[in-house]
Amino acid sequence: MSQRIRVALVFGGRSTEHAISCVTAGSVLAAIDRDKYDVVPVGIATDGRWVLETDEPARFGFGADGSLPSVDPTREEIARDLSGFDVVFPLLHGPWGEDGTIQGLLEMSDVRYVGSGVLASAMCMDKAFMKLVLEDADLPVMPGDVVTAREWATDASATADRIAALGFPLFAKPARGGSSIGIAKAHDAGELGAAIEGALAHDPKVLVEVSAEGAREVECGVLETLDGGVATTYPAEIRISGDHEFYDFAAKYDAEQHTELDVPAKLPDEVIEQIRSLSARAFTAMDCEGLARVDFFYLPDGSLVVNELNTMPGFTPLSMFPQMWAHSGVEYADLVDRLIQLALARDTGLR
Repeated sequence: MSQRIRVALVFGGRSTEHAISCVTAGSVLAAIDRDKYDVVPVGIATDGRWVLETDEPARFGFGADGSLPSVDPTREEIARDLSGFDVVFPLLHGPWGEDGTIQGLLEMSDVRYVGSGVLASAMCMDKAFMKLVLEDADLPVMPGDVVTAREWATDASATADRIAALGFPLFAKPARGGSSIGIAKAHDAGELGAAIEGALAHDPKVLVEVSAEGAREVECGVLETLDGGVATTYPAEIRISGDHEFYDFAAKYDAEQHTELDVPAKLPDEVIEQIRSLSARAFTAMDCEGLARVDFFYLPDGSLVVNELNTMPGFTPLSMFPQMWAHSGVEYADLVDRLIQLALARDTGLR
């Protein structure tokens, strides 16, 4: 038997999405082909410590009592040099991982890795810059504006007046967050301040956008091909149930399940084709590599807007990205294998 390819799965991290990253890692650990890959789980604790984690997928699932998993900071600490691996699979969500930081570290070490490079990762993580690039590429987005902690501290009243001019209702979200953490809806001026301050608690840069009222939330998976092309899934739709006004953290991850998923989405054929085309265009415009999930709002007037791109979408059992690819004929284990093979085929250095 030939020597197995050495793969480091890096997960956890310092962001508020630490637990979701751990769940993603547990799913990948359970699915990856051990005959083909020599897998080493590298956990980043919430305090930034890098440790050699246990290779036990079940430890990283959601607890029966609703508890969230985390990296154990008391385990054996390891160096932050991953140059001894053939490829790194960074399963980090949010800042200090999905935002180009670990990608830069790996670039400097000449290590191949799964997913987008430094710039694409950083731009897609910062939703304000992402919107600028998408608009420049003539891709449709919702109107919005940015609020910084500095300007809010300097003159909150004037800043609120400027933002209110967008028209209500509005959503305030951490510009570089994920998993719907820190997002709030302001129905009127009286709720705007609390919504902005709630988002500022997670990020000193906040994106405020006009609410896509009455829209259907639709997602599409994108995967690079070995020949340099771009493949897309059939889109899927998320429908919120219960008391959730939007797709918040609890709706995404609570065991009670407050969402219904249509895979594929029940949409007219021409809308499906438009979503797939826009997804490929957005992937290319943002200079993404490997994989991405493109999220859309399908508005009541029949138009589409790009909400955001995720360069490391969730791989949890509840996540849409693997479900969409499974419907398109790529099962979970095959998806993991394809992503690693894409990374191995990529040159190190500038590209």
